[in-house]
Amino acid sequence: MSGSRKLLLVLLLPCSVMLSGCQPVQAWERGVLAKPEMAIDANPLETQLNNHIYFSKEASNGGHSATGGGCGCN
Repeated sequence: MSGSRKLLLVLLLPCSVMLSGCQPVQAWERGVLAKPEMAIDANPLETQLNNHIYFSKEASNGGHSATGGGCGCN
């Protein structure tokens, strides 16, 4: 077995195992997933406050993400 085939096997095997666990959410289960504690951002007001504080300290907008900033370098 060549090196590229081994690499492909090493990458595809975990992906296939993870994807086999995906299933559609039933209608009666959606109420549980809609609870505020299940949200990706459980406290959006606190996140906005932290972003405002970060913006005030850095004097740039978008500095908390991967790209963008006050210097114009994207």
